[in-house]
Amino acid sequence: MREDELATAVVDHFEAAFDDPEIRLEEPYNHYGTRGVVDVYARTAPPERVTYLAELKADPAVRMASGANEILRQYRRTERYFFRDDDHDLRASLARDGPGVHLLLLFAPTVDCVEHVIEHRSLYASVDPDLSIDGVPAARKVAFLANLDAAPDGGLGFLSVNGDVGVESAAFRDAVPPGSRLADALAEADVDVGTESDS
Repeated sequence: MREDELATAVVDHFEAAFDDPEIRLEEPYNHYGTRGVVDVYARTAPPERVTYLAELKADPAVRMASGANEILRQYRRTERYFFRDDDHDLRASLARDGPGVHLLLLFAPTVDCVEHVIEHRSLYASVDPDLSIDGVPAARKVAFLANLDAAPDGGLGFLSVNGDVGVESAAFRDAVPPGSRLADALAEADVDVGTESDS
């Protein structure tokens, strides 16, 4: 599975789930030489403007990465510098209910991604879901994508790895849609959930 397939699903989901969202792919940022690219940048329409920054990881990305630290460094760099770029504004809203920014690190529902995330599960689980960016409440989510086929109807699923339920737990597996690509990947993955590894 390639990242462009994931991007298509995420875009389809946002277009179905929100009225007239602003969506850009491969959105660059540059803050005094600190450059990067966000896979998907989406903002919902006013008055309840919410920003979503999504980093997408499919098989090639987890195979080429030296480990979870490399992937998390890229994810956190976006968090630190994206809104310091003058092209990306972030405004506090007194009327907003919930986070104004969602920072998403989304993994494909594949065997390679499942094995990578479970191998490094304590690092991914350690990502604090809550933060504030320039006074705007924000949320971090590290998750597997599920229900890719339902994306055009707004039914894309996000199964969190850094939430209250551990990825190796029975509760997490119970939340996986039966017959989904993620369910198949979890069944096929060669993982030992009894051993922590964070290298």
